Amino acid sequence: MDNRILIVDDKPEVRDSMSDYMRLAGFVAESVASAEDALEVLRTDQFDLVITDIVLPGIGGLELTQLVKKRHNTDVVVMTGYSDNFSYEGAINIGASDFVVKPVRLEELLLRVRRVLRERELTHERNRMMEKLQKLAVTDGLTGLFNSRHFFTQLELEVDRSSRYQHPLALLLIDIDHFKDYNDAFGHLEGDKVLVRFSQILGSCLRANDSAFRYGGEEFTVILPETGAEEARTVAQRIRAAVEAEIFAPHTDRAVSKTISIGVTEYCPSEEMTAFIHRADAAMYLSKQNGRNRVSVLFADNSLAPVNDPAR
Repeated sequence: MDNRILIVDDKPEVRDSMSDYMRLAGFVAESVASAEDALEVLRTDQFDLVITDIVLPGIGGLELTQLVKKRHNTDVVVMTGYSDNFSYEGAINIGASDFVVKPVRLEELLLRVRRVLRERELTHERNRMMEKLQKLAVTDGLTGLFNSRHFFTQLELEVDRSSRYQHPLALLLIDIDHFKDYNDAFGHLEGDKVLVRFSQILGSCLRANDSAFRYGGEEFTVILPETGAEEARTVAQRIRAAVEAEIFAPHTDRAVSKTISIGVTEYCPSEEMTAFIHRADAAMYLSKQNGRNRVSVLFADNSLAPVNDPAR
């Protein structure tokens, strides 16, 4: 995609010569006569670079630079005459990417424009790489869910928010039943397919402000902000039923269903975060011990919530 340049100068001959030269150099170039016109154009069109004279009717070029940098993802090169009392440092300090003294040699301006645009692209690439690295740092590579490292960070934030605003907070701990047997029978690649599909099902059962994590191996956790134990059990049952209804086909002549065991608990004000996690873990093991493919709710006093559905 060609870089787009907007030239701002109140002298028509300067605008026209610069625009023609930039087009010949392979850029998409437009020009306007004032800062006000430039701001109006920038409201609807995206430009990579603005080249502006400092001395303009109405809003000056330095103020335009500040407004552009504040409102738009656009670089700015400012121009000033020999006799104008403006400094390179002053222009750079307000956000300009370069400073050119008039009369401008178009060849020199082109070199500066190319340098600014090259640095702009390098900055964008660096930012994209940093975003990718940050995402990798908190994401499980197989399932695309958050990883266990991010789980502890996020849970700490939610516990703090729950304590501050006195909102309920629930936690699910989920284990895929007999997953090792599945891996042994069909291979780890088929097991990975189960993990990926389960993660997709899990995401489809949650609200926008809920967050799911791969806790390790075939274990997963879900943080449910502003959710009490009973509502959390409803969510857990929805996830359990959706997984039970899913059919996997590790071989063309073999259809297999999988089940999950879920532990549910609600945060108790002022308790340690580790106690909160351990209780969810204990609830999940109760589901395992009581036959798997079920949901168990355990409270802070270690009392077990009554089961609504005797089969579950």
